[in-house]
Amino acid sequence: MINVIVGKKGSGKTKKLIERANESVSKSSGNVVVIEKGNKLTYDISHDVRLIDIDEYGIQGADALGGFICGICAGNYDVTDIYVDSTLKIIGQDMSGLTSFAEKMDALSSLSNIKITLLISADESILPQEIKAVSAVV
Repeated sequence: MINVIVGKKGSGKTKKLIERANESVSKSSGNVVVIEKGNKLTYDISHDVRLIDIDEYGIQGADALGGFICGICAGNYDVTDIYVDSTLKIIGQDMSGLTSFAEKMDALSSLSNIKITLLISADESILPQEIKAVSAVV
């Protein structure tokens, strides 16, 4: 099961991500990865976290992001947690695409035993039931 941090802009999602990522790195026996859009978390995230600016790789769309995350998992056996900030800015605003992406990340999380957390800037009431079925909304 994946985790989803959902809320409208300015509701404190990024603050939760920062707290959870920094807490995860202190407890993890492996590596914690944070994927962000732009370089805005550099000074807030522990230097022990692998911080990736997705814009540097030209990743756009759900399939590209999914492949990128699968590549991280395949290339790094010691990743324990992956956080994705600004998920909808990366994959687009399509809720059906988000649903498919969340289901794929849930399968990957189960297969690789990696905790995956997605930040979604939207009102929780518009999240499709399929996303709620494969995730813990926090």
